[in-house]
Amino acid sequence: MITPAAIVAAASSAALVILGMALILTVWRVVAGPTLPDRILALDMLTGISIGLIAVIAVKTGFSLYIDIAISLGLVGFLATVAFARFVLSRGNFKSPAPPAKAGAKRRHAGGKK
Repeated sequence: MITPAAIVAAASSAALVILGMALILTVWRVVAGPTLPDRILALDMLTGISIGLIAVIAVKTGFSLYIDIAISLGLVGFLATVAFARFVLSRGNFKSPAPPAKAGAKRRHAGGKK
């Protein structure tokens, strides 16, 4: 018969493997991200994955201090994401799509009248 402790051990091991793979893929996105907002989003996701890893380790080891560390990391990660977002907005280094041209509107050419 399977005991609850065995189920928790198997689930936490599976969670650690899945979160480890997600961590590797997210680090790759931070390094290879094509734009700065992509990298900022990947750093935010990296914080979330790290919180998950810490929580799973806390469940696996039974050491409850890790939960406090995960909460602190969540607060710091949120503030870092807000700071990065303000930085991107202050730089103005984002491209907004051009407004669509109105149907039937005539375009003016420089230097000439039509």
